[in-house]
Amino acid sequence: MSAKTSPEAPLPIRSVLQMVAQWIGKLGTVWVEGQITELTARGGTVFLTLRDPVANVSARITCSRGVYEASVPRPVDGARVVMHVKPDFWVNKGSFAFTALEIRPVGVGELLARLERLRQVMAAEGLFNVDRKRRLPFLPGTIGLICGRDSAAERDVLENSRRRWPAVRFKVEQVAVQGPYAVGEVTEALRRLDADREVDVIIVARGGGSLEDLLPFSDEALVRAVAACRTPVVSAIGHEQDTPLLDLVADVRASTPTDAAKKVVPDVGEQLALVHQLRDRGRRVVRGWVERELSWLESVRSRPSLADPVRELDRRAEQIDALRDRSRRCLTASLDRSSDSLEHLRARLVALSPAATLERGYAIAQRPSGEVVRLAADVKPGDELTIRFSDDRLGVTALPGEPPL
Repeated sequence: MSAKTSPEAPLPIRSVLQMVAQWIGKLGTVWVEGQITELTARGGTVFLTLRDPVANVSARITCSRGVYEASVPRPVDGARVVMHVKPDFWVNKGSFAFTALEIRPVGVGELLARLERLRQVMAAEGLFNVDRKRRLPFLPGTIGLICGRDSAAERDVLENSRRRWPAVRFKVEQVAVQGPYAVGEVTEALRRLDADREVDVIIVARGGGSLEDLLPFSDEALVRAVAACRTPVVSAIGHEQDTPLLDLVADVRASTPTDAAKKVVPDVGEQLALVHQLRDRGRRVVRGWVERELSWLESVRSRPSLADPVRELDRRAEQIDALRDRSRRCLTASLDRSSDSLEHLRARLVALSPAATLERGYAIAQRPSGEVVRLAADVKPGDELTIRFSDDRLGVTALPGEPPL
């Protein structure tokens, strides 16, 4: 409930601070989790800062030395802990802090269980799917490198990359790779390199360490930032046996920083040897093809039709002459047979024609209409008839004749 105040009736600051203390006191005790920083002990009181490993948020914590020493093992700077705290507001100073009633270090088993739950959640979202991973460029123009300050990982990546391809260029972002500020600094460096259009691939490199040292690279915020990058990301964290969540979401996982240099930068010697090998293979292929074509051409040229084309023409001419002679003989024989048949037919026609009969001394009696008189009984006395001889005609009149015997 807000107090009723005005410029004419203000409240004393002590009253306002007492009201704030009463309101904060209503929160009660809560369990919180974070990472310890700035741990100091003065007399019977321990002062520390509890920082959120994801967001840039922290709070002051105080506890008695007895509460601090009751935690086994005793927390140190950078340790992940769970605390049972009570909010306190000091009216005299107008300051706010938490008082720790119990401190429990987060053990390795609990950390692994939390990482496993986070891994399952992200896997269900598809962040680790193979089909979303991008291929690295064959020869990146500029490589972004995120590493610790003056670290061995940086030297390994730079030296091995330049040994493999001397002209390779780097943009190095040196950040904290462990501790409470690692997640924020690595995420910000990743954002800057991803926004740089000259950077073709980003390597996140760190040497080996304990599970607690590598926890920043399993942080949910950092893993999601890598998943959202448009630039391919190579994870080179720790050694072969170390598998932070960053390895699963990155486009390529390298077992060590040296392995990352081998995966990102091609070896100029190997590439030259490959070029020579491919060139020799190309020469052999072309030479073999030319030799096969020449062999085929020789076989074609050795065929009779190409080896002596005139002889083939002569053979074809002989065939034509033989066919022509054969056709002539067949045609002549056919004409001769037809001529003989025609002569026979003409002789038969001549022998059977009426003119030939008349030439042998016969005559034909015809009526004026041209009708041939075949029987004497068909002629009546007085009928006009025409007697036709072989070369002349004679008109006659039928007279009564003797009856036939």
